[in-house]
Amino acid sequence: MSLLGRSAGGGDVRLESADVATFRSKLLSEIDLSELTALSPAQRRARLERMLSAIMGREGPVITLRERNALVRQLVDEALGLGILEPLLDDGSVTEIMVNGPDDIYVERAGRIEKLPMRFTSVEQLYQTIDRIVAGVNRRVDESSPMVDARLASGERVNVIVPPLALNGPVLTIRRFPQPYTLGQLIELGSLDLPTAELLVACVRAKLNLVISGGTGSGKTTMLNALSSAIPDDERIVTIEDSAELKLQQPHVVRLEARPANTEGSGLVSIRDLVRNSLRMRPDRIIVGEVRGGETLDMLQAMNTGHEGSLATVHANSADDSIVRLETLASMSEVPVPSDTLRDQINSAIEVVVQLSRTAGGRRRVSEVATLASRHREQFRLASIVRLDVDPDHPHGGLLRPIGLPAAIADRIRRSGQRVPGGFPVHGDDAMPAAREVS
Repeated sequence: MSLLGRSAGGGDVRLESADVATFRSKLLSEIDLSELTALSPAQRRARLERMLSAIMGREGPVITLRERNALVRQLVDEALGLGILEPLLDDGSVTEIMVNGPDDIYVERAGRIEKLPMRFTSVEQLYQTIDRIVAGVNRRVDESSPMVDARLASGERVNVIVPPLALNGPVLTIRRFPQPYTLGQLIELGSLDLPTAELLVACVRAKLNLVISGGTGSGKTTMLNALSSAIPDDERIVTIEDSAELKLQQPHVVRLEARPANTEGSGLVSIRDLVRNSLRMRPDRIIVGEVRGGETLDMLQAMNTGHEGSLATVHANSADDSIVRLETLASMSEVPVPSDTLRDQINSAIEVVVQLSRTAGGRRRVSEVATLASRHREQFRLASIVRLDVDPDHPHGGLLRPIGLPAAIADRIRRSGQRVPGGFPVHGDDAMPAAREVS
């Protein structure tokens, strides 16, 4: 029996695919499948581990007990889970798993990407793993349908793309959703400071419409989750997401999730469909996990027609870009809307933009809090409330500097019964630091 050599990273041994097939065959010859199906997943795994340990004790290679336990786990992972990816899914420090063909496996830890000294034994084994994932959501992946989005039973988001579109072999990306952070934890991590957190909480409680903007992996969903904790418990909240990531703690939350088309191309339920439907559900707040298309127009109209205090995220590299992107996304609706009308919608709806970025060291943090100073159909103008002064030598990448709070926002905060956080000078419209034009 041929065992793979010990990996450079951890000294573990792994079985070749032929050996895995041999032990799987021996296991199937001894197990009662009808009895196995009646067990819970944990009991099923424990039963298989005991049986495989006995089989390997009789017929397996001469190895140490620790190595035997590792191989038993490998076999059980192959039989019940996702094979060599199972230990990565159990590793809480891993936020992203990236498989670029059978020989290249990368993970993201603490904002940094690293290559792992492990691989699938064959491209067939990788395809088996992919098939197991997509079968769980009644999808298939092949040359006729080479791209699939799916979700694991434990909630992780999965994207698969295979040849002929992927030239280097099957590509599998698994996005893990970390446990939600509180604002206090984000302060400890250096994502923002206490005054900025107090300001954002006051804005949420005052029912200002917020947009959280940032690039890929900048922590938009984490910040959205944290800020949503400021919503009072007596409000009805409807969340709308492409893949359910938000974990709100309030008692009255309705969670909606978009649905892709099935293998016949029917059954699609888009974010836009859900936004429209949510307006008939008597929401106090609407939270859209991410706007990325024509649903942006519906979201803006909801914000302008009584659904104050709504929150959403958008992909953009700066606060300025987020406003321009919202205009572009809203124009993607099938309803033709003149550009000056879109400006009016955005100027009336969006009140605060929270921009997130990643430092050179991979740290996620707030880089700006801004407000729209433009009105009606004016050209977009943004005024900074808080701005990050970048300092490469600072452990958190720099310090957040208060610029000033518009009197209109301060009044909204006071009317909601909240205190205007200290450290933010309140300026009237004529005394605000010059707003910059967004083009």
